[in-house]
Amino acid sequence: MSLTARESAEHWDDANFRTLFLQHHSRIAGITARLLGDRSKAEEITNDAFWRLYRQPGLQTDGNIGGWLYRTATNLGIDVLRASNRRRQHEEQAGRCVEVAKSRDPLDDLMREEKCQRVRAVLAVIKPVQAQLLILRASGLSYRELADTLDVKMSGIGTMLNRAEEEFRKHYLALHPNEEEL
Repeated sequence: MSLTARESAEHWDDANFRTLFLQHHSRIAGITARLLGDRSKAEEITNDAFWRLYRQPGLQTDGNIGGWLYRTATNLGIDVLRASNRRRQHEEQAGRCVEVAKSRDPLDDLMREEKCQRVRAVLAVIKPVQAQLLILRASGLSYRELADTLDVKMSGIGTMLNRAEEEFRKHYLALHPNEEEL
């Protein structure tokens, strides 16, 4: 097998991949940034998802590349959240957890960040497909895009969203019973 044939079997054509990258990068990066609350980690996750896509040239013929990217990026993000939650638990047990907030209105920033951490903690414990569904819907994906991404029928998306929201609500209120609203 020639070098060119072997290379094309291992990754995408650069021009095709560049087009796909430009088409999806900002939306994937936005979704992962919203999920993680950390733009630099989100960029790492986004790049990792695209790198994995680049190493999967067979996906060029499967047709649902956007769905594959959304699913892969959110899975990677959820994995980061779970690892972060485990790390945070260990740090808190060891008494080393310290957060510093610098802003114009520290109280508002602290309250917002605390709520985001609570949401991320719940997303890390519910079923991954439910977390993906909620993250992607909150990021603006339509029912059609959600169905394509999760490889399910569009007619079932509403029910799946309702179940995911209810599961999220149940876990959130179990972890934070004194919260009046989500």
